[in-house]
Parts: sequence; structure tokens; C-alpha cells
Amino acid sequence: MMGEAIDRAIDHLLLRAGLTREQIDTARRKSAQDRDLGAHLEEVAQLPQARYAALVAEHLGLPFSPDIAEETSPELLAGLTVQFCRRHRLLPVTLHAERVTVVTSDPLAVGPLSDLSVHFGREIDPVVVPAPVLRDGITRAFDRASSSNQSLVEGFESSHAIDVDEGRLEVPDLLDADDEAPIIRLVNGIAFRAAKDGASDIHIEPFERHTSIRYRIDGMLMEVLAAPRRIHASIVSRIKVMASMNVAEKRLPQDGGIRTRVAGREIDIRVSTLPTLFGERVVMRLLDRSSTRLGLEELGMTGTNLEQIRRLTHQSHGILLVTGPTGSGKTTTLYAALSEINSVEKNIITIEDPVEYQLPGVGQIQVNPKIELTFAAGLRSILRQDPDVIMVGEIRDSETARIAIQAALTGHLVLSTLHTNDSFSAITRLLDMEIEPFLVSSSVIGILAQRLVRRLCPTCSVSVTPVESGLPELGLGYMLGDNSKLRGIGPGCAACRQSGYRGRTLIQELLVMDDTVRGYVMKRGDAATIREVSVARGMATIRDNGAAKVRAGITSVAEVLRVTAADVE
Repeated sequence: MMGEAIDRAIDHLLLRAGLTREQIDTARRKSAQDRDLGAHLEEVAQLPQARYAALVAEHLGLPFSPDIAEETSPELLAGLTVQFCRRHRLLPVTLHAERVTVVTSDPLAVGPLSDLSVHFGREIDPVVVPAPVLRDGITRAFDRASSSNQSLVEGFESSHAIDVDEGRLEVPDLLDADDEAPIIRLVNGIAFRAAKDGASDIHIEPFERHTSIRYRIDGMLMEVLAAPRRIHASIVSRIKVMASMNVAEKRLPQDGGIRTRVAGREIDIRVSTLPTLFGERVVMRLLDRSSTRLGLEELGMTGTNLEQIRRLTHQSHGILLVTGPTGSGKTTTLYAALSEINSVEKNIITIEDPVEYQLPGVGQIQVNPKIELTFAAGLRSILRQDPDVIMVGEIRDSETARIAIQAALTGHLVLSTLHTNDSFSAITRLLDMEIEPFLVSSSVIGILAQRLVRRLCPTCSVSVTPVESGLPELGLGYMLGDNSKLRGIGPGCAACRQSGYRGRTLIQELLVMDDTVRGYVMKRGDAATIREVSVARGMATIRDNGAAKVRAGITSVAEVLRVTAADVE
């Protein structure tokens, strides 16, 4: 009865705030399952959650704060789990001699506050904050708690920030978990920390006396944990359970997948296991769905290259190829290009191996060799689906190349990738696949070669002179004029994990197939000849683009040299 009286009182406050009875009733029905009335009021009536929290605090006579003024110390979280804090929407922030200050977005739930009073042996002083502010505060607090621990094996408390999506992964409350709870905490923590640090891959490798856990961050592997060898089998078993793999099979390689939410971000994890001398090796590829919202500019394309790529992707037919080694961001570039041209007027279909990200409004097919669904077979079927734009994950053989060229010649725009070092070599690769020169010259409209370079950390990078920057090492000594934006690698800081770099960007070269280039293709000109002619006519090479980003203070000469070392000058 008391709960109903409180609900009526809050409804009265909401009516006075300008909401209608219909809006309030709709929000209450929606909140019957998740008890998040504030979020549904914002959805239904555009009432900010901060305003709702302030109204509730005013009604209950409690203090309200729009943010969390003080950071929670790790010691205050001892004995608490992130599930408990999230489920009951509360977080202790300050411990006094006889009282504890607790921020909450659900002050009407007095039971959990009473539990905290018993836990700390002190009276509770609740402060009402908006729900989104509290969620962020809980994530930050448990993340700091995990970072402060001496042993990563024992201290991945922040791991519990992993939520469940579609029931595929269940992370139990540790208060009810069995004896394997420490392994669950450790595995969840490894995944959480990797997602938080922006890692693209997690490597779990068994050796004779220990298990090495490494993250690939900004393209570079770094060890984050050396775990005891005896827990390796438990780690692998837990990952297999999460990825719906065969736990009993340890002799054969396996593949699986996990879909989770980490601190509000949807993450897909591809899992691969491989038997080795000392046990199964595990590699987990993290795919952040939010990265599919990146445009070409956000990826690092600028100037003439950006303008030309946009022009090419709006062509009605032809093949646009993206080349580069594994891990150079080719697929991400294709996704960004598709996102820019995606509309209800266009029928876009892709065939990929595997489908890395889901694109709204795009039909996506995953290669499955077990049932003979290859790139070539899938591409033939796509052509019967009346497509406007086709994306082929990779042209691996002459059969796929021929079908893609036929599609381009019959009025379709085809986007695909090739594994070559530069844009010029892509032409000779197609000719090596026994594609006739006249077909290559008439179907290919452009070839983009790209690499990923690490960005200098904006927090700790330092100003350098042109000579100190190393520009002469790129053969660009003539650029030693006014370079006021030049930056160099700094001493390292917490933001960049002491590496001097944070994040990555693209450097690229774009070969547009004009009449001159087509003439050399028809003569079966080699890559070196086409390169020489194109550069003489003003085309900027991948190193030129890298040098421009060095001069803009975005990256370093060392990075450009590292990723272009195999390129022919």
C-alpha cells in the first residue's frame, strides 16, 4: 500500500511537471520489467532523466546531484560486486566515521540501502543522481578497483561490467556462483579490460611454466598477464562454454563466437582455438559494432583521395579495389564506403568470410565452404537478386575475379579487396589470374592501397624540429621548411599505456584508372612502369600520404617506415 501511495505522489509530481496521464501510464507499463521509469519517461515524454531524479529527490526530501562529485576508493568496494550495484542502482562513494554516503538512482528501493547499512555497520546517507550518471560511475569505480590490484589474476573485479546479450552468455552473480567463480571473474575481466583498452585481439598462449595473455592494441602485441600454468585448462574451458564450442574436444581446432555488451557497447568476439604442445592456444578477435558507424573521414581519409573515393563509390558500375596486407583495415574501409552510399533506393548485397559487422539495410551473406557456398558461388546467386552494389570480401581466385568483372561490366558497382603491397601490383595480380587486359582496363575504376599507422598520443607527444622528426629518412628532406605542427614520440603516459601512441589512422594511395593507365594495362605494363608513370603525373604514393600526416603532427616517421618498409620506391 505504501508503494502505491508513493507512486501516486510521484504521478502527481509528473502531472505538475507537464506530463499527461497517458504518457505516465505508458512509461509505467514499459518499466514493469526493468524498473527504470526514468528512462521510459524520457523515451515517451522527453522528460530528461536528470529532471525525473530531481523530482523524486524533492518528493523524498533527499539531496540531488547532477553528477558524482567524489570518486569511490577501491577499498570501499571490497565485498561488493558490480552486479549488486547495477541491479540495485547504487554506489557507495564516501566512508565517514559513522556514516556512508551512497549515490542512487532508485531511492525508493530501501531494502538494498538497508543491506549496505548492515554491510558497512554504519548509517547510510543517500544522494539521488540520474540513472545514466550512476551507470557510468559504477563502471569507472570498478575499473579503477581492478587497476589498483597487484595481481591481475586475482583482481579483475571490473570484469563484471560485461552484460548479457540475447542469452548467449550468462555471467552469474558471484554471491551465488560455484567454486569456479574466480575463473569466471578472470575470463570476464580479460575481455572487459581488452574492450576498455581498445584491443582488437586477445591471445592466450600456454607455455611450459605459465600462460601468457597478450592484447593487440593499435596493431602491436603487449603482454598484460602471465597466469599460472595450472589454470590454463580452466580458462580455455570457460571461453569454450561462452562461445558455444565443444569443451571435450581438445585435439582439433575449433571456432566459435560470443556476443556481449561491455559497458554499454555491443561487442562481437570471434574465438579460435588451436592445439599446441603445452595446451590449446586461444585467439579472440573483438569486433566493436560501433566502429561501423565510422565514415571515411573518421578513418583518416583526407583531401584529394577522399574526394576521389567518394566520386568512385557513386559510380553506377565498375570495380573499386582496396589492397593491403592482413590487418590494414580493408574491410572497415569498404564498410565505411557502403555506409556512405547506403539508401533505400539501392539494393546492396555483400558476401564475406566471415561477416564481421552487421550493416542495417544491407543483405549480407557468409561464405560456407562446407556446403559449397564459396565467393564465386555466392556471387553468381547475388547477380540474380537484382543488386545495385555488390561487396565481395576478397577476390582470391580467377573464378571470383571473372564473375566480379562480368558483374561490373553489366551495370553493377563492385567493391572488393586484394592482398597486394600497393595499388599498382593489384593490376598485375589480376593479370596473373589470367584475366584479359581489356577486361581489367574496362572494369576497374580505382585501386586504393592502405596501411594503418599509430597516432601520436595527444597527451604526451612533443614538438620536434624537421631534422629531429626524421623526414629526411623518408626521402623528403626538401620538406625541411616551415613545419610548425611537427610532433614526436613523447615519454609515454597513462593515456597511451607508456607507448607514446594512442589510436590509429589510415595512410593510403589511390590509383584512378584513366585513359593513360588503361593504355599501359592493355600493353601488360608491369607494376613498376605503371607506378613510374602515375607518380610522374602527380599521384601521391602511400609514403607521400604518410609524410603529409607526419607534417600535420598526426604520426611519426618511424611509424610510416614501419608499415611501408616492403614498398618499392
